[in-house]
Order: sequence, then C-alpha cells, then structure tokens
Amino acid sequence: MLAAVHRKMANAMKSAAAPAKKPLIRLAVVESDPLRFVGFRALFDSESDFELVSASLADIGALQNIDLVLLGNRSGQNLFDVMASLKATRPDLRIIVTGSGMDEETILKAIASGAKGYVDEAASAAEFVQAIRVVNQGSVWAPRRVLSMFIERVSSSPGRIFPAGRVTFTDREKEVLEMLVAGRSNKEIGAALGIEERTVKAHVAKLMRKVGVQNRIALSVHAITHSLVSAK
Repeated sequence: MLAAVHRKMANAMKSAAAPAKKPLIRLAVVESDPLRFVGFRALFDSESDFELVSASLADIGALQNIDLVLLGNRSGQNLFDVMASLKATRPDLRIIVTGSGMDEETILKAIASGAKGYVDEAASAAEFVQAIRVVNQGSVWAPRRVLSMFIERVSSSPGRIFPAGRVTFTDREKEVLEMLVAGRSNKEIGAALGIEERTVKAHVAKLMRKVGVQNRIALSVHAITHSLVSAK
C-alpha cells in the first residue's frame, strides 16, 4: 500500500514537472520546388509544435486540419490568382506570402487581397517563427517599411481610403482598439481584459465594420491617423 502511494506521488511529481505541450501549428508549404520544402523543414527543426506538409493547390481543400499556408511568390505564377484559388477553397485560411525582392506595392496588395503576412526569404529563422506565431494568433505580419508607407499614404489622403466622419466606440471597444494598435494578439488582449479570445475577435470584427476596413493593419492605421488612440 505504501509503495503504491509512493508511486502515485512520484508520477504526480513527474506530471507537474513536465512542461505544458504547445498545441500544434499545422503548416502547408505550397511550392513547386521540393528543395524549398526541405529548407523550411530545416528552418523550423527546433520548433516542436510546427507540423509541416508539402501541398499543391489542389491538395489544400482536402487538408481541413491545416492552420496556415506558406505561399511562395515564384516566377511563372500569378500570386493573386493563386491566393484567390486558396481563398475560394478555404475562406478562413491564413496565408503568409514568402519571396524575394517583392516591392511594397505588391506586399500591400497581397495583404489587401487576404494574405495575413509577408516574410522575405532572406529573413532569419527567428523572424519566420515569430511571423508564423503572430499570424496564427490572428494578427497580421508585414515589414515595417510597408506599414510606414501605408501610414504615410493614409495620412496624406485618408478620405480616399476611409469613410468620412468619426465613428463612436463603446468603452470596451476602445480598450480592445488601444491594445490592437499596440500590436497585442487576440489572446493577449483577452487575457488582459479578462474576456475570451472569441469575444475579442467579435469586438475586432465589429470595429472593422464600423470603420469600413478589411484587416487589422488598416484598422490600426485608421485609429492612429484619426486620433482615436495615441500613437505609441
């Protein structure tokens, strides 16, 4: 009996000492070059919660458990046609575009067309990993130069992009907006405000509808340029 108690205590201590296992992030790499998939697998080798599969465009619809797609901007492909095909199959799919030398206009257009981020292929492994985690949490990842250009453009002629007049927000919406502008993820906002992540998503969706924008970047830019929050 005493031995059994000791075994239970030992097992309990082992369970307590074991770190909590992160939920898997399932990534589909859409590439025509098999070496690119091998490269990504090596890049993310130390990330135990990343699960990679190589997939063609035709495969994506059948892979219902995929959380995120890494889409290469390869020559010979029309990036926006490919994105449209993916979105038609899986409207909820989170897409990160990867490539080399994409100009700011193309990156902005990709995000406006539904991509959740862009990472240059020359980026470090740490930056790739951070981008994937940020996008997986519901945020958008883009180079600073792109955000700066977008902010400058919107500041010079906001009326062409955003609807005229000011909109009103509830106190809770203002709290969510302040944290969103500060770059916090839905999960982080929910934890700070003591509300569920799905409730945060509902607030963000309502904020975007009120402002008349399609993504979190545009919402943040609108909030700053219209002095709805203070730029920090």
